[in-house]
Amino acid sequence: MSTLEVKLELPESLAKEAQQAGLLTPEAVEQMVRERLRAQRIGELRDAVKQMVSAGGAPMTMEEIEAEIQAYRIERRRASGA
Repeated sequence: MSTLEVKLELPESLAKEAQQAGLLTPEAVEQMVRERLRAQRIGELRDAVKQMVSAGGAPMTMEEIEAEIQAYRIERRRASGA
């Protein structure tokens, strides 16, 4: 697994508070990023559901849903460079 070093610029008071709370460790930052990405994906899914509901039409079959999921996963991998 490769890693990426990130430099943060925070106001001193915020940096001290975050450090005291243990939020600036690599593990804590990784967890925060993963949680934020998960929340973003859920938001994107909710938006897609709203669009589908507003578009009307026939419900998707399980095969169509699976195809959409696979296409989404491929696009996410392509976008992340994996």
